[in-house]
Amino acid sequence: MLEQRYRWKNKHLREHVAVMDGNLAPTILLKNARYLNQTFRKWMTANIWIHDDRIVYVGNSLPQNTKGCEVVDCTDVTLVPGYIEPHSHPFRLYNPLSLAAYASQFGTTTMINDNLLLFLQLDKKKAFTFLREMRQIPSTMYWWSRFDSETEIKDEEVTFSHSHVKSWLEHDAVLQGGELTGWPKLLDGDDMMLHWIQEAKRMRKKIEGHFPGASEKTLAKMVLLGADSDHEAINGEEVYNRLMQGYTVSLRYSSIRPDLPRLLDEIHELGIDVYDKFMLTTDGSSADFYEQGIIDNMIRIAIEKGVPVIDAYNMATINVARHYNIDYLHGNIATGRIANINFLTDENNPTPVSVLAKGQWVKRDGVINRDSYKISPGYEFDLVPLQLDWDLTFEDLQFSMPVGISMENAVITKPYSLSIDVSGDILNNSKDECFFMFIDRNGKWRINTIIKGFAENLSGLASSFTHTGDIILIGKNKHDMLKAFERMKEIGGGIVIVENGEVAKEISLPLRGLMSKNPVEELITEQKEFVTYMQEKGYRYADPFQTLLFFSATHLPYIRITPVGMYEVKKKMVLFPTIMR
Repeated sequence: MLEQRYRWKNKHLREHVAVMDGNLAPTILLKNARYLNQTFRKWMTANIWIHDDRIVYVGNSLPQNTKGCEVVDCTDVTLVPGYIEPHSHPFRLYNPLSLAAYASQFGTTTMINDNLLLFLQLDKKKAFTFLREMRQIPSTMYWWSRFDSETEIKDEEVTFSHSHVKSWLEHDAVLQGGELTGWPKLLDGDDMMLHWIQEAKRMRKKIEGHFPGASEKTLAKMVLLGADSDHEAINGEEVYNRLMQGYTVSLRYSSIRPDLPRLLDEIHELGIDVYDKFMLTTDGSSADFYEQGIIDNMIRIAIEKGVPVIDAYNMATINVARHYNIDYLHGNIATGRIANINFLTDENNPTPVSVLAKGQWVKRDGVINRDSYKISPGYEFDLVPLQLDWDLTFEDLQFSMPVGISMENAVITKPYSLSIDVSGDILNNSKDECFFMFIDRNGKWRINTIIKGFAENLSGLASSFTHTGDIILIGKNKHDMLKAFERMKEIGGGIVIVENGEVAKEISLPLRGLMSKNPVEELITEQKEFVTYMQEKGYRYADPFQTLLFFSATHLPYIRITPVGMYEVKKKMVLFPTIMR
């Protein structure tokens, strides 16, 4: 079934009809179910027949044949469709499998995912094998296809070749192109990117923008070039401008941008009371941000902020499905749809007590089924521990660049002129400046500078968790920085902090040095402890993991440290190139 072009073979469709005729019994019967009917925008009561992974009937009738059928009396619960996360980055220390398992506990049973790590880290065959294997799990995992690396890499035109991008766009699990972090290149005349957008539109697939701070005219231009949606509005006016230009707008509540409450307040102040063009996204938050839930938590916030209850649920279900043209499968409880159903104590509490995903109980009366989220071991897809066959030496730790990077917030960095002596092994003549090294994971190049505002008394940190998968070293003591690197190398990738020659804190990331194998619940504990430790060391922000990830991401201003060197984003130029080793 996983290898076929269609979701259900002809024989399966005939079985579904046979259930209606009474020749087969449904696998699950949900009796007396009060559920959200989005066609009538009402709470209605019906009997829901499910056969394997599909809803085969919703109405007043009961099946003629119930032999072997599981009958569930739903008198005391309220049913809504499984929630959809339209903009997931499933590689933020967690991995796609662990995130999907965790999200399903909170009712998010469908995710539309970033493919960037798969695009950069795996060859196409292994990446597509991974996508196929992910179809085995109860959650539904869709993807989007990137058009650029979101940084400056050497030979990007080879990595993002036409054939490679087009093969991703043609994949049936891919629903859209984007997100368009490289939109300035598009406006400047990048016809290859425009061609990919045209191809996506020809395939009836969507284009998602990434337009922080974009003016009204820029938003209009991007619609003309093919953009359908955007998730970067940070106030009510920006939401309004996007709606005026015809966008579907994803309202964001993430670990870096927890904007949803403010957005809803300002939307209402502007008199916006129609919600059909809104979706909800957590935009790849850190695991500890998900402790209180995922999309369910956003629905709760929406209800508390005065969004009508049905509209709050629609923003997480049918609105998303209609936007992506998958409402024939997702987003509503109706005949023919995939059996993704959340069971609530009442409509004002969107966190489910039970969850059906593809007709399987992934949570039942508060008890989680952990055995349903297992696929083949990661090594089959080359998601192996980081293996570095090179060493760092003190000769690599030479810092003479006249320009450093200064942190404005958790992810924005600006250049500044150095005024301190950085020639020693220990940087003890400045409160909040540290040595900073970015080095190729293959050991071929490096760039050394100073970072201001990251920490005050951090001795040595090494991280393989970066946007490009290359290595970051930060600290005040070169000896401890080297020690942290050696330990990070020893455990096959991760984030390691060394103080006074001893490992003080570490997070193991054995999947390519970028992802943990641990369940999200365990990762939450690890991350919270790590954040607390970093804040004790003078880190002033909420999310050091996003900081480490985005040092090299050129969709953010102003100065970035990339594989080609220190890069000025607005001027699109390399200020200081990397040094070959």
